[in-house]
Amino acid sequence: MPETLPHGAWKSPITSDLIVAETIGLGAVLVDSGDIYWTESRPGEGGRNVLVKRDAGDITPPPFNVRTRVHEYGGGSAVVHQGAVWFSHFADQRLYRLEPGATPQPLTPEPAAGASFRYADGVIDAARARWIGVREAHGAEHRVDNAIVTVDPTMPNAGRVLAEGADFYAAPRVSPDGKHLAWVQWNHPNMPWVGTELWVAAFAEDGGLGARRKIAGGDDESVCQPQWSPDGALYLISDRNGWWNLYRCDVGDGIVRPVCPHAAEFAPPQWVFGQSSYAFLSAGQMVCTYGEGGRTVLARLDAARGKLTPLALPYSEFGSVKVCGGKIVCAAGSPVGPGAIVTIDPENGASEVLRQSSAAAANPDLQRYFTSAQHLEFPTENGRTAFANYYAPLNPDFTAPAGEAPPLVVKCHGGPTSSASSSLSLGIQYWTSRGIAVIDVDYGGSTGYGRAYRDRLKGAWGVVDVDDCVNAARHVAAEGLADPARMVITGGSAGGYTVLAALACRDVFKGGASYYGVSDAAALARDTHKFESRYLDWLIGPYPQEEALYAERSPLSHVEGLNCPVIFFQGADDRVVPPNQTEMMVEALRRRGIPCGYLLFAGEQHGFRRAENIKRALDAELYFYSELVFRTRLSF
Repeated sequence: MPETLPHGAWKSPITSDLIVAETIGLGAVLVDSGDIYWTESRPGEGGRNVLVKRDAGDITPPPFNVRTRVHEYGGGSAVVHQGAVWFSHFADQRLYRLEPGATPQPLTPEPAAGASFRYADGVIDAARARWIGVREAHGAEHRVDNAIVTVDPTMPNAGRVLAEGADFYAAPRVSPDGKHLAWVQWNHPNMPWVGTELWVAAFAEDGGLGARRKIAGGDDESVCQPQWSPDGALYLISDRNGWWNLYRCDVGDGIVRPVCPHAAEFAPPQWVFGQSSYAFLSAGQMVCTYGEGGRTVLARLDAARGKLTPLALPYSEFGSVKVCGGKIVCAAGSPVGPGAIVTIDPENGASEVLRQSSAAAANPDLQRYFTSAQHLEFPTENGRTAFANYYAPLNPDFTAPAGEAPPLVVKCHGGPTSSASSSLSLGIQYWTSRGIAVIDVDYGGSTGYGRAYRDRLKGAWGVVDVDDCVNAARHVAAEGLADPARMVITGGSAGGYTVLAALACRDVFKGGASYYGVSDAAALARDTHKFESRYLDWLIGPYPQEEALYAERSPLSHVEGLNCPVIFFQGADDRVVPPNQTEMMVEALRRRGIPCGYLLFAGEQHGFRRAENIKRALDAELYFYSELVFRTRLSF
C-alpha cells in the first residue's frame, strides 16, 4: 500500500549516485566496411570521450580524449577508414592517426605559444590517401580563421588549404568516384540554421580544387548534411519550403529537386559537426528520420517515388544514422528505457542493442518509477500556441494527500535554437519520482516545428521564450497539474538566460537555477567565441548599434525585480558563457540580500562532464528548492 506523503517528500531510488555511476553519453556512430564504432562520454573518467568498436571494446587508449573544440561545441571528432582511426585529441587539439595494434601518432604540429589549430568533421579522400576536414586556426589577438584543409599522413603538417574566405565551413564530402568535393559554408552574422550555402568543386590534378559552383542556399535558406548517393547524386537537406526537407542534385545540371516534400523536420539544428539524419541502403533506397509532434520517426524512403514508410520501433528519437551490412545503425532514445546504440533491420524493424547508456535504466524494478512525457500544446501571447513535454509525478511507493497539487520545475532548453527531448532522462525522473512535476518547454524559437516557429525568436530573445515558459507554467497550474505557489524554473546556457529573465521580469516563479546562464547580453556579445559572436544580432539586434535594447533585455539590468532565491552553477573554463556572466548576477543579488548559491566547478567548460560535479549540482539544486521554495522534508 503506498504511503501518503506530500509531493516533494517522496524517497526515490533514482539518486544522483545512480545517475552518475550508471550513465554514459553515447555519441557519434561510425562505420567502416562491416565494422561499427561509436563514441562514449564517461563521467566516471572525468568526461573522457572514448572510441569503441563493436566486439572489440575501447579503441582509443587513455589518456586520449576523442573530442574537438572547433566552434567550441565540437562534433565530428573521428573518422575510421580501413581500420585506421583519425581523431582529434582534446588536450592539444592535434589530429592523430591510430593504426590497429599501434599507438596514436600525431599528424599535426604541437600548439605554438599564442596559437593553435583545431580539426573536425573529417572524411578520408581514398583516391589520394589523405584526410579532408575543417580546420580552425587560433592566432594572435584572438584571431580565428576557418578553412577546409587536407592532411597527408606521409607528410604531417598543419594542413593544406582547399577552401577559405568564408567565416565558417562544415561537412566536406568526397564523391564516390573521388572527382568532386561538396561542402557547406556561411558568413557572419548568420548561424547555420539561418543561412548557409552548399558548394561543389572538382579536384584538380594537384589535389586542390578547381572551379567552384554554388548549388543551393543563401542568407534565408539553411542547407545542411550533404551526402553523395552510391550512384553519385548529391543529396542535401534545405528549409527552402519552410521545413528541413530532403533534396537531390545531379551535379551535371545543378538542379535541386525535392525528394519527399513533407511538413516535418528531417534535420536538427547544426550545433555540432558530423550530424547524420539519413543514409543510403542503395542508390534509390534510403533511411531517414523526421520530427513530428515532439517525437522523431525513423522511416524507409523510396527516393524515386518520394514514399516514406515509417518503421514501428520502441524509440522516439534517432541520431547519427548510418547503414552497415544492409542494416541501419544509429543512436536511439526511448521514453521509458535507456538510450542505446542499435542496429535495425529495415525490412521488419527488428533491432539489436549494441550499447546502452545506463544499465540501471533497463532494470524493470527501476522502470516502475519512470513517468512518460505528455506532449502539450498551450496558448501563449499574440493568439499563438506553443509546445512542451509535461511529466507528472510518479512513484509506486507513495501517494500525495488528496487535493494537493505538486511543485513544478519548468525546464528551459539551451540554444536557444534547440528543442526539448522526448527520450528518457534520469535527470527528469530524479524530480518526478520525488513527487515533483516537470514541464520541458519548446518555446518559440525551438526546432522541430518548422522555420516559421523557429523565426518567432528573431529579435525577440528574452521576450518570446519568457512568455512561453510563463504561459506553460500557468497552463498546467490552471489544469490542476501544478501548485502555482511552488513553481521554479531551471535551464542552462541560453536556457539559463531565460531563467534569469523570467525571474527578474515576471512574478510567477518562486525560485530558480541558472546553469552557466547569460546575465548581461552586451558582455556576451563582446566576450563569446567566434561561432556565436554574431548570434545575438539575430536574437536581439546588431551590437553596438542596439546597445540600449541589449541593456533592456539583460537580466542584470532588472536585478531589482528579482526577489526570490536563485542558485547558480558555472564551469570555470567556460568560453561560451564565461564565468563573469554568472558572477555579475551573484554579486548583484548578494548586495540586495537575496538568497542565492554559487557553485564554480574547476576544469569544467560549457556543460558538466565529471561525475562528481554532475552529482553535486543535481543534489544542490534539489536541496536549495526544498529548503527555500517547496518547504518539504527532503529525501534523497
